Amino acid sequence: MPTTDTPNEYQASGSGRRLRAWRPAMSGPNSASNIATMVARMRDASRNNPWVGAAQEKRAINGIGVGIQAKQIWGTKAFRKAVDALWASSMKRMDADGVCTFYGMQELAWREWDEAGEVFARIRSRRPADGLPVPMQVQLIESEQCPRDYHGMASNRNPIRQGIEYNAIGGRVAYWMYRSHPGDATWMDTRANELVRVPAEQVIHLYRPMRAGQQRGISRNAAVLLLADCLNKHRDNTLDRTQLQNLFGGWFIPPLHGADDSPLAETQSGTDVDGTPIAGLEPGTMQELPPGWDVKLSTPPSPGTDFGEFVRTQLLAFCASAGLPYEVLTGDLRDVSDRALKLVLNEFRRLIESDQWLYMIRRFCQQIREAWFDAAVLAGQLVVPGYTDIRDEVTAPQWVPQGWPWSHPVQDVDAETKAVRAGFKSRSDVILGQGNDPEETDMQQQRDNERADTLRIQHDSDGRRGKI
Repeated sequence: MPTTDTPNEYQASGSGRRLRAWRPAMSGPNSASNIATMVARMRDASRNNPWVGAAQEKRAINGIGVGIQAKQIWGTKAFRKAVDALWASSMKRMDADGVCTFYGMQELAWREWDEAGEVFARIRSRRPADGLPVPMQVQLIESEQCPRDYHGMASNRNPIRQGIEYNAIGGRVAYWMYRSHPGDATWMDTRANELVRVPAEQVIHLYRPMRAGQQRGISRNAAVLLLADCLNKHRDNTLDRTQLQNLFGGWFIPPLHGADDSPLAETQSGTDVDGTPIAGLEPGTMQELPPGWDVKLSTPPSPGTDFGEFVRTQLLAFCASAGLPYEVLTGDLRDVSDRALKLVLNEFRRLIESDQWLYMIRRFCQQIREAWFDAAVLAGQLVVPGYTDIRDEVTAPQWVPQGWPWSHPVQDVDAETKAVRAGFKSRSDVILGQGNDPEETDMQQQRDNERADTLRIQHDSDGRRGKI
């Protein structure tokens, strides 16, 4: 006789005693309605939670370092030199707020992306009279300024979802943003809450989609935000208990039938606010009590012998989800060998490089570079015949992130040398891996050799054959 019960091929889809209470909603990638609360809590944790703030600091420093450089590779040598010089001059004044250089904006954008899950950058065209090297700047805009809860229909019948306007085929055509940050609006700013339509070609939206069709970004620390908050409160409570433990006190217990010869008269060092005598205690002294008297000392609670291991276990869980090794976050290298540490760092670097090349460089730096090239060509500062047809080729530079330091300089340099000699790598690959420009390195070596020849000196580092 056939049964009416449907077997669960996967245990995780069952509804037994352990899973009966686990009933998550079948939600889509854009259905969450309380993201604004989570973003506010994340920003609070970044300010006040030492582990959340440190995790964001470590990731930003390792992801950006001193800046992700761009080297022009299209065109003649003279053209490349002119582009690099104009780019270097523009980077100093690219921030529309006048605070950061382009490298500083990279780090700030990474921090915003890490904290709120996304950040916007608006391309601002400027007038030639503004005196900029190229009439273009970039304005960074926080996530809250484009409201996630704004849904509707534009006057052109385009749908608006989470503050983003789409056309009939699902392409982004505009972003609806407040004139000012909602958290900075004051009664004097009467138009702060007014929404402005910003064309999509002027906006760079940097975020890391975790699901297909996801329209807005979610912070990497979302899954462990509650854990980090509870752990921080537990640490504060333990600190309070430790302070109580240092409050050493004692009480005299008189005999049952009373006595007039109280020892406080001899050891009294003062009186309380209500006139109660207070006895003093000095190191290396002994006090004899009258017959029948006893002393009771206070015993405040201690944090426990397993407190350190408990915190470490919780931080391991935090780091596993936050994309940061425990050793990097805390600097705790106990019982970690050099080989194990290298494996940990290699895994961390792979994650950072993924964020660099899939998102930060392609979705932020490159789009700014293209907008900068457009402005320079339109202003006549760079002459590129047929620019429209070859724009992608002209605007594609060689992006060079800051290189990773060698874990074991002697061994690592020896391995790189052997890889170059065996043909597995080129010298340029090794130099680029350190965040340097191969052409500039060769020019520096040439200048060093010429100076050495002029001074008739020869160093051990000079690998040229022959003698001076």
